[in-house]
Amino acid sequence: RFRTRDSKERNLKQALGEIDRMASALGVHKPTRETASVMYRRALEDDLLPGRSIEGVATAVLYAATRMDGVARTIDEIAAVSRVDALEIKRTYRYVVRELYLQIPPTDPIEYVGRIASKLDCSDDTTRQARQLIEAATARGVHSGKHPVGIAASAVYAAGKLCDETITQDEVSEVADISNVTIRNRYREVLAAYEDDHSG
Repeated sequence: RFRTRDSKERNLKQALGEIDRMASALGVHKPTRETASVMYRRALEDDLLPGRSIEGVATAVLYAATRMDGVARTIDEIAAVSRVDALEIKRTYRYVVRELYLQIPPTDPIEYVGRIASKLDCSDDTTRQARQLIEAATARGVHSGKHPVGIAASAVYAAGKLCDETITQDEVSEVADISNVTIRNRYREVLAAYEDDHSG
């Protein structure tokens, strides 16, 4: 009995160290780390780990925690600091969400605006405008079934145009890791929704 308890303690210690390391690299605050740690403990208690790597489960619960706490990071951002690849993260994430009955809200594109805008060094006006564009797009259902980062990136690009700030598609594409084509397509939809909203 003691042996299993020891190995669980060791497992937990390693996982919590891993969660902390990744969270630091991603700039994720303490409360969200706590959320991830609690989930990991539950997964360990419920014996969900056999056949899965400690790193994989630690990464999956951190990804889940960022979504639950409204500070979402993309799978690519998470994979960049994890020791496991994006495919394993996605698979383990789905497994953990299902087995722990987690209620994960759909990601709001607004959550990504701040990070994209600060990487581009946008003005406050542009950032504010981008949020308004997303609110209008969300109210019109434009975001439904579409990648939230794509919507956020396009809104920042559109906001730059509306606020006379020079932001190129290439720059937005690079910091958001979204293709130019996506930005162009979403940009039109986001702008149309906003104009609809403000024409009355």
